[in-house]
Amino acid sequence: MSAAFGDRLAKAMAERGPLCVGIDPHPNLLEQWGLEDSAAGLVAFTEAVYEGCAPFAAALKPQVALFERHGSAGLAVLEALFARAAADGVLIVADAKRGDIGSTMKAYADAWLGSSSPLGTDSVTLSPYLGFESLRPALDLADENDRGTFVLALTSNPEGKSVQHVGASESGHSGESGGAVAKRIIAAATAENASRQWEQMGPCGLVVGATVGQALVDLGIDLSVFNGPILSPGYGAQGASAADLYRVFAGVESQVLVNSSRGVLAAGPSVEGLAQAAQAARDDLLAARGA
Repeated sequence: MSAAFGDRLAKAMAERGPLCVGIDPHPNLLEQWGLEDSAAGLVAFTEAVYEGCAPFAAALKPQVALFERHGSAGLAVLEALFARAAADGVLIVADAKRGDIGSTMKAYADAWLGSSSPLGTDSVTLSPYLGFESLRPALDLADENDRGTFVLALTSNPEGKSVQHVGASESGHSGESGGAVAKRIIAAATAENASRQWEQMGPCGLVVGATVGQALVDLGIDLSVFNGPILSPGYGAQGASAADLYRVFAGVESQVLVNSSRGVLAAGPSVEGLAQAAQAARDDLLAARGA
């Protein structure tokens, strides 16, 4: 049996640093790289990012929607990426944000976390907004197969507040209901990890934006009690510096997997340019973290 996902991620972060590079083949970026907006363009894009960035990243995070828009041919590119990464020991976060109920959630779990699906990979992002327990099939299968999940908890998009902040008292801290939705999701993920076997980090992670520092204060959320990995978008092109990020995550720095997409991908299409950008981002994060 392989090591639990959180422990494998902790090992990768210790060896390669905290950077997670997004594989985001947006149509305009494909054009800027001189590639066709086609499955063939996806192949060239994905291979360049993989070859340039994998040595400097703890994980790679393909945005599933940007592959799905090409239908079965796009999903075939993902399948090839996952197979290559598994052979090389490179961790993948499939950014699919799946969430449903019952047998449908079980099917999503089988697709992204199952041992027989060609889309099965190391971890997947999940949306808990049909209720945290609606994710049970994915949480259980991830643990069974030594894979992981990242549950959307506190995101930096303005619309997120309309759901994630609901339940906070007027003062911004938890009331009789148990606090804001985001706070309850974090508590549920913490309890989920407490029920599993692992050494360094549990298999159930969170997605928390790098620019939500004030929201953590306003909602009375203490991440220092969380016992799993934290995937944090928002560094670099999205506005948060490395120093900003580690102020938000003071006390849990070693658990934060820092995503950078546009900031690194802008250096393409050359593999050498991507490698230099990924190395620079990694080194910036390590310096700010004090490693």
